[in-house]
Order: sequence, then structure tokens, then C-alpha cells
Amino acid sequence: MNHIKELYSQSLALLTDLYQLTMAYGYWKNNKINQEAVFTLFFRKPPFESGYTIAAGLGTALEYLQDLHFTESDLNYLATLTGNDGQPLFEPAFLDYLSKLRFECDIDAVPEGTIVFPHEPLLRVQGSLLQCQILETALLNIINFQSLIATKSARVCYATQGDPVLEFGLRRAQGIDGSLSASRAAYIGGCAATSNVLAGKLFGIPVKGTHAHSWIMSFASEDEAFRAYAEAMPNNCIFLVDTFDTLNGVKKAIERGHWLREKGHELVGIRLDSGDFVSLSKKARKMLDQAGFKQASIVASNDLDEHLINELKTAGAQINIWGVGTKLITSYEQPALGGVYKLSAIREPGGEWQYRLKLSEEPIKVSTPGLLQVRRFTDNQGEFSGDMIYNETMPPVGSAKMVNMAATEEYSTLSADKPYQDLLIPILRKGQVVADLASLSQIRERVQTQLAHCPAAIKSLKPVDIYPVSLEMNLYHLKQRLIKKVS
Repeated sequence: MNHIKELYSQSLALLTDLYQLTMAYGYWKNNKINQEAVFTLFFRKPPFESGYTIAAGLGTALEYLQDLHFTESDLNYLATLTGNDGQPLFEPAFLDYLSKLRFECDIDAVPEGTIVFPHEPLLRVQGSLLQCQILETALLNIINFQSLIATKSARVCYATQGDPVLEFGLRRAQGIDGSLSASRAAYIGGCAATSNVLAGKLFGIPVKGTHAHSWIMSFASEDEAFRAYAEAMPNNCIFLVDTFDTLNGVKKAIERGHWLREKGHELVGIRLDSGDFVSLSKKARKMLDQAGFKQASIVASNDLDEHLINELKTAGAQINIWGVGTKLITSYEQPALGGVYKLSAIREPGGEWQYRLKLSEEPIKVSTPGLLQVRRFTDNQGEFSGDMIYNETMPPVGSAKMVNMAATEEYSTLSADKPYQDLLIPILRKGQVVADLASLSQIRERVQTQLAHCPAAIKSLKPVDIYPVSLEMNLYHLKQRLIKKVS
């Protein structure tokens, strides 16, 4: 199912920054459209001061790429754009070229749900320089945001120590697509369900929800409101108990729980949305247990994030389901991942690759040249032990020699028999999908498998170590030669 087509009936070819099209026009004018290029999408720092990032959004990106083309309406709009002299920005012959353009790039990528680290390519795009350039903005838009939210979700779920997390963020999300993309990514990261019904329909995510304070306030009393809800939806009763007096609300929920049991149903639980969660949850748990509702859950919501959840768990809060909204769906503390898309190689048809890098006075912003691949090494127990970025045109042979990117004075050698896996796999060839794509639930499972093999010091909320990412020695020397050449 193509969810993008369901949501947007119009073309998304113009979902780009203008400078992608002005550069494309420049390539066309300068007879560079047949040059073959390689671009790499990566990020420089993990979000939230985390030790890792979860790659997400590839499935959405592939939906965007399928049948991507400029429609007549798109071209008519582009024809109205003018330069500072009032003349058309694009000449008619270029717009005619765009009308016939079909995207035929090759894409290699790490599968969604893979744990990745700074400077490692999440995607490698190869094809016509013009086509690769036009894809930049949309790919960054999709991959950056979903990877950000998936990582936040994984951290929140880590903090709950196995308790289910419900994503409740729709009303605070940044717009319609922001809410849908975030619900998808939050589920990938580990959330058990969402309140977003449209996301449930589109992506097959479980949906959860009961009632709000307005339900209680619309009746003459809290007891009447609980009774009416139990009669209307006896199989979905989690009562929000803090509208007036929380513990009195728990008492009334228990009374309604006995009524439900007499009718052959069970009280699912109660929800706390304000107050001292530690004290209230402990008292509520005792009341529920003494009343014979040991199976009833205590749900908490109200501006939760991984740090507050960790504090509540440490303090002994008796909460076993966590509704997390604003700070998850908006990535409240960090609004963007900061991924970039850089040209790393170019050649004339049939020619040799000419490697490219972007130089900067900030070492972290110096890009890496080549047709990049990531090799992940593991120990004998399958735990990740380090990653090596290498150039596929110069693959390592035998023992791998490499340089740590975070500390260039650190050199290491790995024996040829050390277990490893190359992370980027073929996804598109000539614009056609060649990979067996995982379902959303399979991607979610992959995240859990990846986290299980990730060192504990990396996946904690405050990581005490930096996961080692190195450049293969030949690639390191290539990069140093290019730095000297262009500086």
C-alpha cells in the first residue's frame, strides 16, 4: 500500500527546495546531466546526547520515489517563477526535459530499524547528477524526522523497563503529516500503540484510548460519568480519575469495576494525568489490589519523557502503562536530527570515479569521499564491537586496518576471521525496488533485536562510552590526500 498516494493525490515532485531545481537547471545548461554521481546521507551527532540513532523512514522514502515525476500542473507552476529581472527562471526547453524525466537512481541503504552512528551512510544514492540532486531535500525531510522520533521512542521505551508505552501525541504534533510520520516512527522505536486512528488505519498500528476530562465534566457527577461510560463501552474501561479528587476517583472507579465484573467484564485500569505520580500510584495500587483488581493497570500521562519516567521508576511509582505525547511526538528537547546529503563521487559516463569531499574549519563537518559502505563487527556473543566505513571501490582485503574517527591517533587492526556484516543493502536499481521490504512490525522487531546486541554503555539514557566508528585505512588516506589537495 502506498500511504503517500492515499494522503496526497497531487504530485510531490515539488516537495523540494528551490535550489535543487536551480542547480538541476544549471546542470542541464552545462551539459552535466549525464554525469554519474554518488551522494551519501548521514548525520554528524546522535540526537538527545544519545549513544545511538535508529534509522527510520526508508519505507516512506520509497513510497515517495515510486512513480515520482513532474506533472503538467507542476511544470505550469515552475513556468511562473521569475528571477530578479522579472524574466522566467527556467526556459521552456528545460521544463520540457523535466516533463519526460523519470527517476532511475540506484539506492543502497541500511534497513529500517538498524542502529546507526555518526558519519555512517544511512543511504547511498547513485545515478544521474541531476536526478540525485533533486532527491536531496525530500530524502532528508523523511529520513531525518522519522529517525529522530524512532530514536526518542526507543529511549522512552528503554526508560519504562519493559512497561508498554502508548503514543498520545497527535494533538500536539507539527501538523497532519508530522503526526502520521511520527506515529509510524514511534511504533518502530518501540511504542505499543497510538491514539492516532488514521495512523492505525494507514500503518496497521494498534490504537488505544478511552475518555478525557471533558467526558467527566459533561455529567452531573463523576460517578454518573463512570457509570455511563461503563454502560457504553464495558470492554474498554480505563477511567480517568483525576478530574476532581484523584483518590476519590479511584474509589469510584473501583465501584464501577465491581459493576463491570457482575456484567461479565473487567476493569482495564485507571489513568493518572496530574499530581504526585509516585504517591498517588502507590495509594491507588493498594486500593485496587485490596478491592480484588490486581490485574487492573495504572496508566500515567502528562508531559512524560524518558528522564521523568526514569525518575518515577527509580522512586518506585506503581505505574505499568505510560502514555507519552508532546515530548515524544514533537521531539521536544531536540527538533531536528541534522542529517546531511553530500556529493562523494562523480564521473563521466564510462570514466573513473573522481572522489569529492566538503571541507570545513570544523573537523566534524569534513565529509568522507567514496562509494561508502559500513561494516559492523561483532564479538563471539553477537554484541556490536565497532563499525568501519570503507570505500566499495577499494574494499579491505584480509585483516582490516582502520582509524577511529573520534580519535584519529587510534589505529587498530581486525583479523580477517572476525564476524561482520555490511549494513547497506541494494534497495533500488534503476528506480525499481529490488529488496524484500520488511513490514512495520518486522521493522519494530528489528529495533529490539538491534538493541539487544548493542553494548549497554551505549544504549543507556546517559551513555558512558562512544561507540567506535572508524575509517578503513585506505579510505582514511584518500580523505587526507583530498583534504590537502583542496585546502
